[in-house]
Amino acid sequence: MRDAAVLRALAEAITDENLVTDAVAVRPFETDGLTAIRERPWAVALPETVEQVREVLRICREHDVPVVTRGAGTGLSGGARPLKDGVLLTMSKMRSIIEIDVDACSATVQPGMTNLSISEAVAPLGLYYAPDPSSQIACSIGGNVAENSGGVHCLKYGLTVHNVMGITVQTFEGDELVLGGKTLDEPGLDLMAAMIGSEGMLGVVTEVVVKLLPLPITKRLLLASFDDLEAAGRSVSTVISAGIIPAGLEMMDTLAIRAAEDFVNVGYPRNAAAILLCELDGTEAEVAADVERVTALLEDVGAEVRLAVSEEEQTLMWKGRKSAFPAVGRLAPDYYCMDGTIPRGELAAVLRDIANLSDEYGLPVANVFHAGDGNLHPLILFDANRPGELARAEDLGEQILKRCVDAGGTVTGEHGVGVEKLNAMCHQFSSAELAQFHRFKAAFDPAGLMNPGKAIPTLARCSEIGGMHVHGGALPHPELPRF
Repeated sequence: MRDAAVLRALAEAITDENLVTDAVAVRPFETDGLTAIRERPWAVALPETVEQVREVLRICREHDVPVVTRGAGTGLSGGARPLKDGVLLTMSKMRSIIEIDVDACSATVQPGMTNLSISEAVAPLGLYYAPDPSSQIACSIGGNVAENSGGVHCLKYGLTVHNVMGITVQTFEGDELVLGGKTLDEPGLDLMAAMIGSEGMLGVVTEVVVKLLPLPITKRLLLASFDDLEAAGRSVSTVISAGIIPAGLEMMDTLAIRAAEDFVNVGYPRNAAAILLCELDGTEAEVAADVERVTALLEDVGAEVRLAVSEEEQTLMWKGRKSAFPAVGRLAPDYYCMDGTIPRGELAAVLRDIANLSDEYGLPVANVFHAGDGNLHPLILFDANRPGELARAEDLGEQILKRCVDAGGTVTGEHGVGVEKLNAMCHQFSSAELAQFHRFKAAFDPAGLMNPGKAIPTLARCSEIGGMHVHGGALPHPELPRF
């Protein structure tokens, strides 16, 4: 009876056409980009207004129904995996530009607007939005906020957290929080930064103010090819330590190069152990000087360097990099995409360890990653139809993430924890740190009904797998919430 009452109330609040409950119709929503983990949602709500979002949250709060918020479903960590007894709050119908303020170099948008469409809308004004994930043609700005997404130009221009000026959030308790704004000088706690990357566990973002940048005057793209993967890894620190901050610094290994080349026909050197794409932007004079310096630095470490001058050639080279994920899908029936971050100086060593782990587990690994900020994306190739291969791929992924932590890095750079990296979180964080995460969530969501079971492992889980990091202190008080 409770279920029927909830569905009636939701249908009245957002209209029947915006509520999906049919067992067949909800199937497209049963997974995000982590397709190995699926759950059919009980109900899918597609609100069109902020008031409808508030009503969905109110109804779910009054009936103790859990809520998972979903953007475009391009996430890769299972963060938008629905619950069989919960409501999937899908924001894709809220996709309008509310305001473009040229004087403030900002755009205020709804969360369902796609990343790329922001830049397309402001391009006639000579502006653009810098973060550019590989899925930017499809991913939503609300999802970018939830995961703190990056992209190939995040080295110089930063992640989502560095390019969002303000957000409006609806909490499960019924409050509306307006955090940040165009002035960016609010006193007190930086709650906006805490919300960005919180994976839908603290509230629902209904409005985003993004920072717009002037389109660069000049861009040049260098393609450096290497005979040795570790030498390619070392070259990244060589460039950065010279005081040069490229707009983008991306790396691909042999498997990824060949897959992308077959897919897009860029002209990548197929026999290279690795390639490095280095984009330099700015004024004509500074770009010319940087191209000369970077070319010399890369050639000194054994690279063959090619300059893409025309805009068409640059676009094609970047298209190959951004197509690497789908291209690698042609190499095996399935692949498992990891997302660890390490200090730049550890790139060569960690890439060597990944190669050794790949041999140990008998599964190929294609490496495609944001080399400039040490954000690795190893793609583990496997066949889920073969008994045990999925489990072996997951184990290999966990070992890679542990190696990232041991190297001084983290278990995620931009894909989030979701359900994929819960065990790896036990390796990175102590009991005291995890308890503090739970306290922070409880401050916004006392009932624990916003995206439950994601991002923060329970202490019991960490104890069961024997993975609790030991540097942190005593176990928390037993009355602390365990989501």
